[in-house]
Amino acid sequence: MQLAPGSMVTIPDVSWEEFESILEELGEKRTTQIAYSQSTLKIIAPLPEHEIPKDLISDIIKILLKAKDIRYQPFGSTIFKKQGLAGVKPDACFYIHNY
Repeated sequence: MQLAPGSMVTIPDVSWEEFESILEELGEKRTTQIAYSQSTLKIIAPLPEHEIPKDLISDIIKILLKAKDIRYQPFGSTIFKKQGLAGVKPDACFYIHNY
């Protein structure tokens, strides 16, 4: 399936096992964003312009954390899952409290 930048596909009635299988098949180097909630799978092809604000916001967060001398660990490719319920991969994330 080819998605044009800026488009989204919503697929209802996807089981958790199917979601896990799709994630495995697509691998970590995919260009699409994937989210799963309440048996609904969303596949999003972000626009190239999406990357600039994402990086800018991440940089601002890093500057603020460093200024406050707060330890953190940045992650970008982490998939957060709640078994059987939801799964999402943020554009960027930071472990702060649980560093």
